[in-house]
Amino acid sequence: MVKHVLKRILMMLAGFFVSVLVGLIAVVVIYCALAALPNAPDYFGAMGMTPLVVLLWPPLGMFVYFLTIILTGLQTLIFALIAEFFALRNFIVHMLFGAAAAAAGFFLIWPGAEEDIERWADIGIIAAAGLVAGLVYWLIAGRGAGFRRPLIQR
Repeated sequence: MVKHVLKRILMMLAGFFVSVLVGLIAVVVIYCALAALPNAPDYFGAMGMTPLVVLLWPPLGMFVYFLTIILTGLQTLIFALIAEFFALRNFIVHMLFGAAAAAAGFFLIWPGAEEDIERWADIGIIAAAGLVAGLVYWLIAGRGAGFRRPLIQR
């Protein structure tokens, strides 16, 4: 039993760290795709330059990665524990948890964003990246969610 719980905790951590990285990549991809649309705001194009800046100065990339881990860590832990205690293995649940955790992290770094109508696009982009991150988390750790070991081994 203890071995199974430790394995689940390690899977949760690995899933979280990889999904944060994939979520950050998804944010950049979404901004680049939206910057190509006609009449797109100028800052969408600026977000497309982010990977170049991160490649030229890796400490900035590590800062953004760890800041994202800090901003989304608590709510992701809560969602992961809910998924583990109730053995929620549906990928849609994990995607919605990822979107909620990403949007909550955005509200932590930008308080009052819900009142600023120009930030709603950013909230949607961050939530969409959270959907992708939630899917990646499900692929790594969510498919076998549940602290209790199944009675029948498949």
